[in-house]
Amino acid sequence: MSEIINKRSEILFVYDIENANPNGDPINENRPRFDTEDSTVLVTDVRLKRTIRDYWFEYKGFNGTNGSDVFVRETSYNEGDKQYIKDGKRRAKDFDEQVENILNTCIDIRTFGGVIPLSNASITRIGPVQFQMGRSLNKTEIIEEQGTGAFASGEKKAQATFRTEFKVPYAVIGFNGIINEKSAQYSKMTNNDVELLKEGIWEGTKALISRSKFGQTPLLLLVIEYNEPFYIGSLRQRIKLDSGEINEMQIRNVKDYKIDVSELLAELKANKGKIASIEFKADSRVQLLCDGQLISKISKDEL
Repeated sequence: MSEIINKRSEILFVYDIENANPNGDPINENRPRFDTEDSTVLVTDVRLKRTIRDYWFEYKGFNGTNGSDVFVRETSYNEGDKQYIKDGKRRAKDFDEQVENILNTCIDIRTFGGVIPLSNASITRIGPVQFQMGRSLNKTEIIEEQGTGAFASGEKKAQATFRTEFKVPYAVIGFNGIINEKSAQYSKMTNNDVELLKEGIWEGTKALISRSKFGQTPLLLLVIEYNEPFYIGSLRQRIKLDSGEINEMQIRNVKDYKIDVSELLAELKANKGKIASIEFKADSRVQLLCDGQLISKISKDEL
């Protein structure tokens, strides 16, 4: 059985999105979440967690079979001749309201925590894994597209409908994350859960092939494990895009820029003694720049 984690880790995840909506705001016509002060796209931590949960459920067998499940998901149930949807936050009865059983079964509670509603009370588990709100590294804009659809309403009849879609032409979005080993002692997050988390971040992003999300590609994943209860913080803020003579509003492809990691690497070098390991993964098209020179990877041995 995989052991509960005992070291703190820090995460930097970067992905891009082309001609799609990274995170619609339901109270604003589902427009992409946007910071009008600096023209950057915002993506909530809830959106990223949902991406990971969906991947676990659809591709890794956490679907209620073999003693593995995702707690925060919709399930259906029948009452008489009617079927109802039960949201994931009210599923405690599915596990006989035994908190230990929920922790042992549900990877998302072990990882992200949650409020578990019971019959007479509720129990909160603080998740070891927390993400800050994601933000684009480049300035961009929201574009509006009009579309039509025709639906048959009878023989030789059709009814046209109109729709408006809001998208961004291109954005490079970065997330900061942390894995807290202290919280893991209470939620029972294991080393195997960490591996599934990293897989869910990368492969889950690639698996988003809905109409509004198709066009997202993971670009870079950096996971730093520390020797002690410490983390650098603000990893996303320590990288930037270098697009040369191309205006950042005109960026449309990963080949239009390099990711400058100079400040990030300087901070890693300054704290090398506190770092146990560095795991790095990148899309083959990504170009990394450090102090004006191209580098191929980020590793502890090269700090």
